Amino acid sequence: MVTRLSHYFLRTLREDPADAEVPSHRLLVRAGYIRRQAPGIFAWLPLGLRVKAKIEAIIRDEMANAGAYEVHFPALLPREPYELSGRWEEYGDGMFRLKDRKGADYLLAPTHEEVFTLLVKDLYNSYKDLPLTIYQIQDKYRDEARPRAGLLRGREFTMKDAYSFDASDAGLDASYQAQRDAYERIFQRLGLEYVIVAADAGAMGGSKSEEFLHPTAIGEDTFVRSEGGYAANVEAFTTVVPEPIAFDGLPAPVIFDSPNTPTIQTLVDHANATLDGDYTAADTLKNVVLALTHLDGTREVVAVGLPGDRDVDDKRVEVAFAPAAVEAATAEDFERNPLLVKGYIGPWSETGPILGEESATGIRYFLDPRVVDGTSWITGANIDQKHVHSLVAGRDFTADGFIEVATVREGDPAPDGSGPVSLARGMEIGHVFQLGRKYAEALGLKVLDENGKLVTVTMGSYGIGVTRILANIAELNNDDKGLIWPASVAPFDVHVVATGRDAAAFELAASLSADLEASGFDVLYDDRPKVSPGVKFGDAELVGVPRIVIVGRGAADGEVELWDRRTGDREVVPAAEAVARLTA
Repeated sequence: MVTRLSHYFLRTLREDPADAEVPSHRLLVRAGYIRRQAPGIFAWLPLGLRVKAKIEAIIRDEMANAGAYEVHFPALLPREPYELSGRWEEYGDGMFRLKDRKGADYLLAPTHEEVFTLLVKDLYNSYKDLPLTIYQIQDKYRDEARPRAGLLRGREFTMKDAYSFDASDAGLDASYQAQRDAYERIFQRLGLEYVIVAADAGAMGGSKSEEFLHPTAIGEDTFVRSEGGYAANVEAFTTVVPEPIAFDGLPAPVIFDSPNTPTIQTLVDHANATLDGDYTAADTLKNVVLALTHLDGTREVVAVGLPGDRDVDDKRVEVAFAPAAVEAATAEDFERNPLLVKGYIGPWSETGPILGEESATGIRYFLDPRVVDGTSWITGANIDQKHVHSLVAGRDFTADGFIEVATVREGDPAPDGSGPVSLARGMEIGHVFQLGRKYAEALGLKVLDENGKLVTVTMGSYGIGVTRILANIAELNNDDKGLIWPASVAPFDVHVVATGRDAAAFELAASLSADLEASGFDVLYDDRPKVSPGVKFGDAELVGVPRIVIVGRGAADGEVELWDRRTGDREVVPAAEAVARLTA
């Protein structure tokens, strides 16, 4: 049946929403696809649901091609499965928790590994039942601290999450590859450019993890890639560690006065003015003090030493200390750790560590991998207004461990030897994990093998952000007039617009709409009476159906105008040829 705009639930807006930060947010609201309900939460209107359904249809088609079967879980789930896996606490403030009237704990699921695992445990018990891949398309909930950019970072969002179950690691490799290949086909069909990058698994756990990133300037992820083929997000990037240097014969550390030099730049300027040398920030050892809040609620203050020409990357530090929450140390943290001399902190003290303390500062001390044995540094002497030079790693100080928290820069060497890396911004649109046996072990998912012995099942997890993909497609396909959907996901195939007051135009438009519908097109027919052509054309441009048929003054002569929003081409043709021209 032809959809008539005079009866359709659609209201377009002439003004941008006040909170819109990116084109997709602005245009999807203005064109009547979504409507804000609360920060990061949107209602879906008929046009939006049609586009969303087309994206989901492509996903379902490729999931079927990959041998996956669809199920559907509730979003409201009990605490117990997540308690068993440890993620009730691990997710921290990012998970919506609630209680029922009897006081039992529930959650709005941010992801569904646990219940998928329990479903298979309940129904399968033999290696003969495997391999198995099942999936759902379901709404997820995460309590984002700063929801932004409309659908690109919300508190409620739609995901496709698939889970594979195998009796062996080789089986997991095959299932993982099948899903990875399916993702490539999905994004190709959707017309989305993507880069596959090595990623950190985070709270999901597991071994292998890869993200599908759509390169875009508004992306919230930074990734690196080399011309030789290496690609990773910054969280997963690993530093190429220099070779250690022999330190025999190097001069002993020397403490020197350095008044009013609490920053790296003031320290470098002072060193060049008072010491014999030509120093840069790379010769200094910056010491950053962080506060970790562990899952049991305890707070720990730690220090990280890194070359002074590098800063701490927030995402890398978050991954490095996960599952603990990380923040900059506060004034209260410094007060509770009197060995920390703010602005003059270092890993060494002339008097050495106090008996029973972990380091010269009394807290755990970590180092950037570049600070290898034999490297010499200028850094804090743990005395107010004093620094030390010729402090040698491995001789004068050691660390409790090495940690990857420093910023990644253009030109850093790729860890696989494929050359220097460049940085780009991207938006995550898919993520695949080899979970291994983490959830199967926690929840007791075992099957009998060929010898009748119980073995733990190995799992994979594969997610695609459906609503995020929709927003990304909108970001890519628009102009200053409105949306321009690709044909594969457009809400309608053809938008027929009847203009003027002549009844003949409306009669021809209605007849043509019916012919197009009979030929297999989904048709939106703007039959609104007493609405000016300018308003109708403006709405057609805003809504973004890629092919428009205008029926107006030429109707009396049996002519219509074909308008391709993708190319901007407009052509007058006989109405009798319109269907054939649109079908070609």
